[in-house]
Amino acid sequence: MSDIVENRLARLRKRMAQTNTDLIAIGPGSHMQWLLGLNPHGDERPVMAVVTADHVGVLMPLLNAEASRAQCKDTPFYTWSDADGPLGALTQLLSDANATRPGLNIVLDEMMRTDFSFLLLDQLDAPTHRFTLDTVGFLRAEKDAEERQLLRDSALLNDAAFERAFSAMRTGMTELDVRDIIVDHYMANGAEPAFCIVAFGKNSAYPHHHTSLDILQPDMAVLIDAGCRLRGYPSDMTRCAWYGDTPNARHQEIAGIVEQAVQSAQSAARPGTLCSDVDKAARTVIEDAGYGPEFLHRTGHGLGVDVHEPPYIAANYPEPLRAGNVFSIEPGIYLKEEFGIRLEDVGFLHQDKLEFLSEMPRTVRQLLVKDRKQD
Repeated sequence: MSDIVENRLARLRKRMAQTNTDLIAIGPGSHMQWLLGLNPHGDERPVMAVVTADHVGVLMPLLNAEASRAQCKDTPFYTWSDADGPLGALTQLLSDANATRPGLNIVLDEMMRTDFSFLLLDQLDAPTHRFTLDTVGFLRAEKDAEERQLLRDSALLNDAAFERAFSAMRTGMTELDVRDIIVDHYMANGAEPAFCIVAFGKNSAYPHHHTSLDILQPDMAVLIDAGCRLRGYPSDMTRCAWYGDTPNARHQEIAGIVEQAVQSAQSAARPGTLCSDVDKAARTVIEDAGYGPEFLHRTGHGLGVDVHEPPYIAANYPEPLRAGNVFSIEPGIYLKEEFGIRLEDVGFLHQDKLEFLSEMPRTVRQLLVKDRKQD
C-alpha cells in the first residue's frame, strides 16, 4: 500500500471517529480513485470499497480483478464470478470488516449506483446512512502540497492552450476549429480534454453553450471556457476577447465590472469565511452595477479529482472555507442576443490569501482581424 493511500486511510479513519461513522462504502469513481488509487471498470456488476476502523476491502467482479490489481496491489479484493453473484463475497467482506452488528452508522458514496447501495443496505441490520460530505468529501476538499502542484501544472498547460487558440483566430474559423486547436495542444502535451466551450458572438451569452459550426466574423465577442486533465487532475479557466480592429465600449464596460467582481471575491476568500459570503462579495459588485439578473449562476465550485466538487461558492452553501480548499471564482454577465463575459480562475486557499493557479492575465484581449489567407 502506497504512502499516499496509507495516509488518506489514516485521515479518513480519524474523521470517521470524529463523526461517529462505523462504515464507509464507495463505488467506482473519483472517491475511490482519491482514496485507494483505484479506478476499476464500472458497469452493472457491483463494485465497492468498504472501509471500517480496522479493515478495508473491495468487492470486485472476478473478470476485472487482475486488471484492477495493477492499480491497487495490497488492498484485499473480495472477488465474485458471474455464475455465483456478489452476495457471498459481500457477506464475507462485511464479516471481515466486523460490520454485522445492528444499527451501524454508515456513509454511502452519493455517486455510487443506487442498486449497489441497496445491495449493501439489504445486508445490514437497521443502519442509518448519509452521504460523504462530512467524511471523504471533507478530506478531499483540503488539498495537500502534491495535489496543489498537480493542479497548478494542469492550469499552466491550460494557459498555453488558450494562448495558442487566441493567437490562431482568423475570420472564417468555426468554434469547433478553435476547440480542436485547444484539444490538440492538450493531447500533444500528455493531457486529455476535460471539457471545452468556445462561443462566438451572442453564443457567449449562454453560460454552457454547445460549441458549434458558427463562424468567427469581425466585431464579435469570444468566450473560451476549457480545461484539461493532466496526471489525473483537471484545470478550468474562462477567458474572453473581442475580435475586431476597433474596441467595443460596451464589451469593455461589462468586462470591467466582471473583473471587479473577481477581485472582490478573491479578497473575501479566507479560511473561516462562509462560501455564501464569497458569492455575495462578487454578486454585490454586479448587482450594484445594475446587472444582477444577468449573473445567472453561482460564483464558483471546488476542483480536485473532479472538475466540480465541494466547496461550492454559492448563496445556498453557507459552509466555512478552510486552508487547502481549491475552488473557482467565475462571475459573469450574460446579455441575451449580444454577448456574455465570464472571467474564471481557480485558486488555492492559503491562510492569508487565495492564490490563483493560472498565470494568464484575465484582461479581455483585443484580437485584430486576420484573414486565413494571411497565414
